[in-house]
Amino acid sequence: MSGTAIPTLVIVDDHALFRSGVRMELAQGVRVVGEAGSVEAAVTTIRATEPDVVLLDVHMPDGGGLAVIRTIAAEMPEVNFLALSVSDAPEDVIDLVRCGARGYVTKTISPAELLDAVIRVSRGEVVLSPRLAGFVLDVFAGEKTQSAIDPELDGLTRREIEVLELIARGYLYKEVAQRLGVSTRTVETHVSSVLRKLNLPNRHQLARWAAKRRIIDP
Repeated sequence: MSGTAIPTLVIVDDHALFRSGVRMELAQGVRVVGEAGSVEAAVTTIRATEPDVVLLDVHMPDGGGLAVIRTIAAEMPEVNFLALSVSDAPEDVIDLVRCGARGYVTKTISPAELLDAVIRVSRGEVVLSPRLAGFVLDVFAGEKTQSAIDPELDGLTRREIEVLELIARGYLYKEVAQRLGVSTRTVETHVSSVLRKLNLPNRHQLARWAAKRRIIDP
């Protein structure tokens, strides 16, 4: 969009009342071109309206923000995603940023701050609170260093590392599948690949391996 155009917005959240409230609060500064309450509806709406920004709930029953971004990002790279959540849990923030979100804000944000965040994201800026920005930078810097000095870790793909982290933290296969927006069978395939590459017998040894390398807290 141009620097003076009013940004277009799609609101994705599984609570209709919340969507209605956001629409009213942002009406003076953006043009809401659609809304959706599920991943499937969100994908359809985004494809139909081609918005500048998608304001995206992180957690929804059918896969949430990650599933929407993974479906749309490569297909429509001009769309910018601003994640919105009740949580600022580190794993949620990192997952969304890794996936391509341009910003991450919590639902405690004021209407004026949310409007500013949407406008900034529509311009291609990254919007994170100072605390979250510092955390994200620390994590990605740590991953880069770890990959550079650990040939075993360097031999894994990014998706395999994502699966490794979640499995090592104790998530079940179906929970990992939901968080990453993939099938349980795909998760099983990635785990088998990781175990083979690291020459480990099972997921319990995988957790110990990850803790030893500080990929997760011991």
